[in-house]
Amino acid sequence: MAKLRETIEQAEYSYTVLFEPAEEGGYVVTCPALPGMVTEGDTLKEAREMAKDAILCYLESMQKEGLPIPRDKTLRQNPVKEKLRVMLTPA
Repeated sequence: MAKLRETIEQAEYSYTVLFEPAEEGGYVVTCPALPGMVTEGDTLKEAREMAKDAILCYLESMQKEGLPIPRDKTLRQNPVKEKLRVMLTPA
């Protein structure tokens, strides 16, 4: 297994990851290019480290299975963050 880890770490991959605040606190991290890759962390720093580890494990698994390493996906989203006020009147 150590040999496999050396092989993957010698190649550099870059992936877009999404950090979303979790309801219970912390952050949930997903990677659009790697379906099913989900991790979390209590802080952004921890979430980043967990994401790196999860991506590495995902790639190791793909390499072990003889599957091609996926390329990063270009996200075509341009999210706009805006607060909207609404007033709900009693029925």
